[in-house]
Amino acid sequence: MANQDFPSFSSLYAHILTLSPPLSPPPKPTSPSLTPKIASLSLHPTLEAALHILNNDLPSAHFLVRHMQAAPAYEGMFLHGILHRIEGDFDNARAWYRNVEESEVFRQTWGVGKGEDEEEIKGLERARDFISRVEGFVKRKAGDRDSLGRQSISEINSVVEFCRRKFGEGEVRDASDAFVQDDERTREIKQSMLTGGKGFREF
Repeated sequence: MANQDFPSFSSLYAHILTLSPPLSPPPKPTSPSLTPKIASLSLHPTLEAALHILNNDLPSAHFLVRHMQAAPAYEGMFLHGILHRIEGDFDNARAWYRNVEESEVFRQTWGVGKGEDEEEIKGLERARDFISRVEGFVKRKAGDRDSLGRQSISEINSVVEFCRRKFGEGEVRDASDAFVQDDERTREIKQSMLTGGKGFREF
């Protein structure tokens, strides 16, 4: 399987979905041989980052999402939060989710659901509950790994499908339009984390 060719996004995506779902901090990519195959497709950076995340290759994904951490790159910002959730940096994940809660991609993924008492729960609340359940599993082995893994895949799949529709799955020869400069707020957060005594937020 390691030498299998994947000539298109669809074929590679279908294969990656057969791998173990990304849920807790991985020691290494699930399939290191897939990293160059993903990169060779020259996809839109959000799709490439999502495939790296699904392959538990967080360094490769992080390289891409760090260039998409301000509006209007909400898809990359959301993936940044998902990456930190998998990485085990749960407070950082919550911050990124909060930053994109009003975006179309986040609303499509988390929308509004029903709680145990059948009251409506806003998307950010549902997403934060999921992060907390993953955190409980990682730190205390509380919860069902299979169920959490399925929800992790469902969340990432929703972002992937949104990006497929928005950006297409063909080759992107020049991805510079997808990358954005940090906005003033992001620059201020970075500076305060480094010098303001508020702790370090890993961007």
